[in-house]
Formats: sequence, structure tokens, C-alpha cells
Amino acid sequence: MTFELSEDHEVFRKVVRDFAEREVAPHVARWDRERHFPVNVVRAMGDLGLFGLVVPEQYGGSAGSDSAGGDFTSLCVAIEELGRVDQSIGITLEAGVGLGINPILTFGTDEQKQQWLPDLVAGRALAGFGLTEAEAGSDAGATRTRATLDGGMWSIDGAKAFITNSGTEITSLVTVTARTGAESDGGSRERSPAEISSIIVPAGTPGFTVEPAYEKLGWHISDTHGLSFDDCRVPEANLLGRRGDGFRQFLAVLDDGRIAIAALAVGLAQACLDLSVRYAGERQTFGLAIGARQAVAFSLSDLAVSVEAARLLTYKAAWLKDAGRPAAAIKQAAAIAKLYSTEAAVAATRVATQVFGGNGFMEEYPVARFYRDAKILEIGEGTSEVQRMLIARGLGLPVQ
Repeated sequence: MTFELSEDHEVFRKVVRDFAEREVAPHVARWDRERHFPVNVVRAMGDLGLFGLVVPEQYGGSAGSDSAGGDFTSLCVAIEELGRVDQSIGITLEAGVGLGINPILTFGTDEQKQQWLPDLVAGRALAGFGLTEAEAGSDAGATRTRATLDGGMWSIDGAKAFITNSGTEITSLVTVTARTGAESDGGSRERSPAEISSIIVPAGTPGFTVEPAYEKLGWHISDTHGLSFDDCRVPEANLLGRRGDGFRQFLAVLDDGRIAIAALAVGLAQACLDLSVRYAGERQTFGLAIGARQAVAFSLSDLAVSVEAARLLTYKAAWLKDAGRPAAAIKQAAAIAKLYSTEAAVAATRVATQVFGGNGFMEEYPVARFYRDAKILEIGEGTSEVQRMLIARGLGLPVQ
């Protein structure tokens, strides 16, 4: 057994950390204040190979190469290190790979992969994943968006909510989940179970409208929009995978995404610990550094324990995926990692702002931004309640 990342992974971590501290850290406070999405940083991440870590070389990625990348663990390392500096930049990579690239890479035809992946891998383009709706969040199977075949074209009608990377100037497509089966058998009996499929919708398609950006509590740098579809017509060949497989597809996508969100949370928690320890050693009260006070020292000791536990759970889940372990084991580990790490991250921001005192409430200090950014980690890609439900089902409990 080993509880350490490989030497290659640690070298790769340093590369990403240097990039984040050089290209992101000096500008992030202004970007956050101005709600600015830095396209140049996305392109630079592409140049660094971050979007191609799990993508085969034939599509421009590094999977299968002799480089330090090429596995899911490397992606988690990159997300953690970016998230340690800024959560919005971290989620841009996480969603760009997990929700943008992954559906096409996993379920697309070779023609679809050849058409879309090279630009996405290179950071020249981004893709979104249109799953969530106003009335279909945790219950994603309740989607109301519909797609009907008409003369070799899908006609899509409906709306999506909270879609990341969907409205940037380099967004090239959104993969949309939609009902593609009959609503009923003529109205004489109860509604049949929904047939859900995934369809690739290129940016700029007539009938596809990107709504104004949300005014969010946190993740100010991240691009997030609602989407609407009004007789949005795309070729029948834009179907992703088989008709009716959309439900299975998005469940698989979310399992991977939960591990990556856990890595993002680990980055935030580690940042809070690092900032708090440094501040506790510098800030003086009553003639002593506040780190000499047991109240502060013990709270930071507890925080160090939670960061270590979150990291171990996260990278265990990533290892299970890289090792090709059974899907059920990966699903359970992903839910455990996501639940523990995201709740640990939210707690870490409370500890950090308390250690910083009044300064922790000021936007000039990073802990204030982390405090705002943390809460969504317990919600996105499956709420904490959903994770507990999945874990309970993994234990064999008939929880509803």
C-alpha cells in the first residue's frame, strides 16, 4: 500500500502551482470584483495541457503518453492546485473537462470526437453540459426539455439553468439532455417513464438562446447562464450515443465530476489552512501571536485533520477510477469524497474567517472570497443530501 502520489504527479503539481501563482493569483481579486472571465487564462491552461489530461493523443490529449499527465488523478491534482488559488478558475477546468469534454469522449462517435475534441483539448473552445432545469435539479430525470425528430433534424424546446461555461466567447457547444420519447400512450393511461437522450447543440444555432449571466454569491469569475431552446434544430447525427441513453450517460458523468469537485474542495480547504496558519503566526494580541492561543491553535489542528482526510478520500476515489475498479465502488467512493470534502471546505472557510477576525470580512483578504465560493460546493453536481442518499443505497439501505 502507498498513500503518496507518484513522483511524476508531484512534479506535475508544482508545474500547475507555479502556473496558478504566476498567471492567476496576481489578477484574481480584480477579476472577481469585475466578474471578468479570463479567456486568455483558459487558452494558457490549454497550452499547458490541462484540458487534455484524460484525452487520448489522437484527439490532442496526453492520455497514453509518457508525460506526467494522462490519468484522472492528474486532473484532480490540477483542479486542486487551481482551486487553491481561485475556485472559479478551478471549476472552469473541472467543468470544461468533466462536463464538456467527458460526455463526447465517453459516448461520442469518432466523427463527433474528431470534430469537437481538438479545440476543446487545446483550450481554444469550451463546452457546457445542459442538464439542470428549474424543476429538475437533484431530480435530473424530471427534465422537461423535449426533442422531436422532424425530417432528419432534432427540434429542441425547453430551458436549462445554472449551466457552466455555456456563454463564453469561446463556447463551441452545449450537450443537452432532453426527452425524446412519447409523453404517453395517447392519454388513456398514466404517463410512461421518460426516454431521455443527449444531443450536441453547437453555439449560435438558431433557436438556442444564452440568457444573461447570473448574479451569484460566489464563483464570480466562472461563466454561468440559463439556456433556452425554441424550435432549436440540429442534425439527427448530433445525438450523443444511443437514443434513450441520456439518463445513464449523465449519471456516469456526475460520478466522475463528484471526485473532481472533491479535489476542488480540497484546494479551498488547503488554502484556508495555509492562510490561517500564516496569519496566526503574524497577528499579535496581548503580546503574543494568536497562534499561541489554544482556541486558535486547536481549531487549526482540527482543520489540518479534515484537510488530510479530505485529500485521502479524494485521491482514493481517483485511484479507483484510474485502476478500473467496479463502477459501484467508484460511485460509492465518489459520493463519500464529495460529501466529506465539500463540507470540510465550507467548515474551513468559517475557521479561516474567524481566525482573521474583522479582516476575514474584508474583500481585500482571500478568505472572504473563499467564504463566498465555498457554499456551492455542497450543492453543485449533487447536493450533500443526494450524496448521503447514494451512500446509504451503497450500504444496501432502501432509502428514498
